[in-house]
Amino acid sequence: MIIDTELLDSITSRAQDSERLRMNYNFHDRLDAPSQRLLNALEPGTLMPVHRHRHTSETYILLRGRMRVTFYDDQRQPIEEHLLDTRSGVYGIQIDKNCWHGLEVLEHGTVIFEAKDGPYTPLQEDDILS
Repeated sequence: MIIDTELLDSITSRAQDSERLRMNYNFHDRLDAPSQRLLNALEPGTLMPVHRHRHTSETYILLRGRMRVTFYDDQRQPIEEHLLDTRSGVYGIQIDKNCWHGLEVLEHGTVIFEAKDGPYTPLQEDDILS
């Protein structure tokens, strides 16, 4: 499979039409796969709660667009912020397991490559920082 503009445009179009304003394109063939690899097309306004992953770290590699990743302490106070923007030479970020984080999409057509350990596990209530 080739990851090209046509594929990114297709996923972006589906994200723009989605109520959640985001769309995954999975490379792994099942949710219990030990390696979760996917493209994630994200549009401004998508709601991503501040959350953590207890069982895995995750890596984002920005393919196009711009987004801000913010890390938080247990009281929901921001402690670190990074702007991912290919034009400024900041292409990705590694997020350690158990780190509270959130993201803000800043540009239409933003797409990341995301990798984390499987199996896929939906966020639990105590993994969302309200």
